[in-house]
Amino acid sequence: MRAALIALPVLLLAACEGGGDPVEQAMRDASAERHAATVKDGEVSGPDHAAMGHGAGSAGAGDAAFAAPEASMHSKMAAATGATVDEAYVAKMIAHHEGAVEMAEVALAQSKDPEVRRMAQTVVDTQTREIAEMRAWKPAAN
Repeated sequence: MRAALIALPVLLLAACEGGGDPVEQAMRDASAERHAATVKDGEVSGPDHAAMGHGAGSAGAGDAAFAAPEASMHSKMAAATGATVDEAYVAKMIAHHEGAVEMAEVALAQSKDPEVRRMAQTVVDTQTREIAEMRAWKPAAN
């Protein structure tokens, strides 16, 4: 069960369109593959698991910078609900995207690396657009 809860945000992230950029898609695919390699027989292990604060090792200053937005995102995703799969998906993805924007804003405020700043700005731009699109979505009338 724990592995399923940890895998949920990764699966939701994989479902993000991300604007269709092939480089972004390759990054998402690589991330999903790394995560899948750490999940075996219902147990989560490996360096990615430790980096998420679930294993041995200590969090660094970089991790601390994202602790609040990450915790907020997970809390909002868990609280997001819907009467149908469609409604629940949209509600959870809005919370997920809002968390991504918050984390990207941390990177924009603190990163000195131009490539990281470019990626973070792309996240802000695309995820903000997708949040608006999801908020405008209405269930189809049956």
